[in-house]
Amino acid sequence: MNLTQPDSTLSVAPNNRASSDRPASKIPDSSPKSDPNAAQNAGVASVTLLMNKLGDYLSPSEMKKVKEAYRFSDEMHLGQIRKSGEPYISHPIAVAEICADWKLDAQAIMAALLHDVMEDQDVKKEELIERFGAPVATLVDGLSKLDKIEFQSQIEAQAENFRKMLLAMARDVRVILIKLADRLHNMRTLGFMSPEKKRRIARETMEVYVPIAHRLGLNNIYRELQDLAFSHLFPVRYRTLAKAVKAARGNRREVVSKILESVNNTLAATGIKAAVYGREKTLYGIYRKMRNKHLSFSQVLDVYGFRIVVDSFANCYVALGTLHALYKPMPGKFKDYIAIPKLNGYQSLHTTLIGPYGTPVEFQIRTQDMHHVAEAGVAAHWLYKDSDASLTDLQQRTHAWLQSLLDIQKQTGDSAEFLEHVKVDLFPDSVYVFTPKSKIIALPRGATVLDFAYTIHTDIGDQAIGARVNHEHAALRTELRNGDIVEIVTAPTSRPSPNWLTFVRTGKARSAIRHHLRTINLAESTELGKRLLAQSLTILEIDPQLPPELVEKLLNESSAKSLDELYADIGVGKRMATLVARHIRTLMESDPSNTLPPLDTEKKSSKLDPVAINGNEGVSVQLAQCCQPIPGDAIKGQLKRDQGIVVHANDCDIAKRQHAKEPDRWIDLVWEAELTRRFDCRIKVLVDNEKGVLARVAAEIGESDANITYVGMDDDRDHLMKQLHFTVQVEDRVHLARLIRNVRKIPGVARILRERG
Repeated sequence: MNLTQPDSTLSVAPNNRASSDRPASKIPDSSPKSDPNAAQNAGVASVTLLMNKLGDYLSPSEMKKVKEAYRFSDEMHLGQIRKSGEPYISHPIAVAEICADWKLDAQAIMAALLHDVMEDQDVKKEELIERFGAPVATLVDGLSKLDKIEFQSQIEAQAENFRKMLLAMARDVRVILIKLADRLHNMRTLGFMSPEKKRRIARETMEVYVPIAHRLGLNNIYRELQDLAFSHLFPVRYRTLAKAVKAARGNRREVVSKILESVNNTLAATGIKAAVYGREKTLYGIYRKMRNKHLSFSQVLDVYGFRIVVDSFANCYVALGTLHALYKPMPGKFKDYIAIPKLNGYQSLHTTLIGPYGTPVEFQIRTQDMHHVAEAGVAAHWLYKDSDASLTDLQQRTHAWLQSLLDIQKQTGDSAEFLEHVKVDLFPDSVYVFTPKSKIIALPRGATVLDFAYTIHTDIGDQAIGARVNHEHAALRTELRNGDIVEIVTAPTSRPSPNWLTFVRTGKARSAIRHHLRTINLAESTELGKRLLAQSLTILEIDPQLPPELVEKLLNESSAKSLDELYADIGVGKRMATLVARHIRTLMESDPSNTLPPLDTEKKSSKLDPVAINGNEGVSVQLAQCCQPIPGDAIKGQLKRDQGIVVHANDCDIAKRQHAKEPDRWIDLVWEAELTRRFDCRIKVLVDNEKGVLARVAAEIGESDANITYVGMDDDRDHLMKQLHFTVQVEDRVHLARLIRNVRKIPGVARILRERG
């Protein structure tokens, strides 16, 4: 079965809910089914089921407050109809029911019922505070979108909405629990939307809400949201795979029953009290394995697995030994998430065994408390707060992650960048490393030594110069592996480099480095941005001295706090000067009192004058290491986000390739007439392999008034010649040419040339 081809059609995928654990002999049919009575049920919304659920754990006074919230929400949404034809109030009720399944408190249930009244019915926060109290109003406000603010694009608006929601979540985790319940019900009823909207919402769910649910340990919602998003993004693949799973289920029923019987008998004989459940992989889980490992469906053998819930911590390991005696374990397929839990607090023993007929079978072994956390994650705090005293560590992990969101927010300039950092940290795969004092630090897969340093503390990351990994020296870009012991080496004079952004992996590290680069040379970046914008405005026949009313309007639409901040953003490559200038022109043309002359088409398409640089601008202007341009070289600049202008020689091959990909991010540059510094340049010298030749070459370079910063040597193939590599500091091309002439005259020097790349 080939699932790699794109869907040729997009059809409505029926609603389905992820199944819970059931005995292996009765594994449910996971193929989607539509509700034939949906049309008959339209127009009916009942709150009875919700009140029955709440009556199990809320007090009468709390129930009274919830009913008041329901009546208010019902009144506000009166006459509002969903795409399905149901009254809109059915949606807040369904969201509240999901929250009631987690046994969230009365305030959260009230917020779930009211979560759309601010956004849809223009109810003010002050009114909610007066009626239901500040905590409920704050929750509802955190769930409401920023639809009253003007944004330059839909992407910016979406990013700002996510930032608001995530920051509200950092202050009160109930915000994201209600939001996930809201998204879950919307995904269950997505079939009534247009194909385009279904794809957009499903993609957003897969990229943001699914990772958040996983990060918070909400395993049931995580799996269901994944399958629902999969069914709407790739409906043909979803239906094909569902059909294949249904057909395979009958073929494997005998194997499953035999394993279930053997495991139950063996555990009972050992005296272990355990509940054994069959566990079927989700359709998206099967699809992802097929895609990542390039397998056909018939090659995915572990579609079924087993979950064993025992009565004590010690019996987890006893049960593991019992299973290994029953079936042979597969080498390298054992993971102990009890000793080292996952980032979201998940704990279990995982082992894969060779079952009957040579079929690989995965087992997960855990206690009842671990099972609560594995299924409900952070929501287990509400579900089992009376009986479960082992959630302290999970709460601490969650609090630490939520606090990191606030730290990233403080160092982030805009909402799109904030969302980018958060998405990086939501990746589920992790590596676990140790500090020298044996503290476990969890990092995303692919994290480097520098990520570790920033995880410990921002100041340690800023001052890092190297590390010792497993007691051996390692570079900052070294990728960490499970079990590494990492010690960071710092120096008070060390500062973040723009190059660090090319290899760090965590959102905290990226935001801290960008924050430093934005602020350390703020004056230089501001001045460079001012020059770039002035040039762009001049070419569009606009006076760079903008009137105050235009500046105010520009700042309101750009989310910058001041004109200097806007200049600095341009100077570090965060904004494009040409695009800002065009936006200013648009604002001026839309003003009825505008006296701006029509723009000359030839001037509009003409090139900007080159920007003059001297190489002393700090981090706002960097010389590319691939070609190491020096004064006298024809140069051009690449505007890179948070790295300012990267200067390349015009004949640089790397610059040519990157220019072809993003031509709008390049500007012409020239060297200033007066330069006060020297510039690095690489040269290669081919010499006879004889005594004293290196000393003669080095002495001549010194006599030519050039400083040597690096010397390297490698042998030529015939061992008669050697290649010497120097990095020297020169004033310009004229100085370099004089140095090359002088070195070429030395006896034993066969060839000398400037080295690029």
